[in-house]
Amino acid sequence: MKSLLVVLLLAATISVNAQEYVVGSNEKNVHSFTMTTIDGEEKPLSEFAGEVLLIVNTASKCGFTKQYAPLQSLYEKYRDRGFQILAFPANNFGKQEPGSDAEIKEFCTSTFDVTFPLFSKISVKGEDKHPLYVYLTGIEGLGGEIQWNFTKFLVDRDGNPVARFGTKTDPLDERVITELEKVLKR
Repeated sequence: MKSLLVVLLLAATISVNAQEYVVGSNEKNVHSFTMTTIDGEEKPLSEFAGEVLLIVNTASKCGFTKQYAPLQSLYEKYRDRGFQILAFPANNFGKQEPGSDAEIKEFCTSTFDVTFPLFSKISVKGEDKHPLYVYLTGIEGLGGEIQWNFTKFLVDRDGNPVARFGTKTDPLDERVITELEKVLKR
């Protein structure tokens, strides 16, 4: 009886470990994820294959909300070179994104004339962290957990995150431009 129990426990452990490996192997890069747009449509991020991305967690009632303006400027300057900004509203920090998706869209378009892709509100930390952010924050060398709104991940044309910029780094900061230019030339 004891040996049967040991065999069953061992089999369960192997099964769980194999499942974790398979899940991890399916999330090879950003293009592996499907997200919901601000308008409620499912959008595979593989549709952005071949483009350089800047993924940003955003909020409408944050001291850094003004970064929408330089994000829009950056988008307008580089979009013709294969660049996209993907904004993911999140209410994780000080409840600074309390609105519905419709309210967020209205705010972004009417206040900042945002034309880059906006996605449905997600969680970027905690137990309900979206799998995209589990992936992004789990990449060694890219800074770990999200600390605040407007953290930015630069992603190459193959869907691989290559740089991270903190909240206080303006989207038009020389460091962002330098890294973006490098990735666009690849």
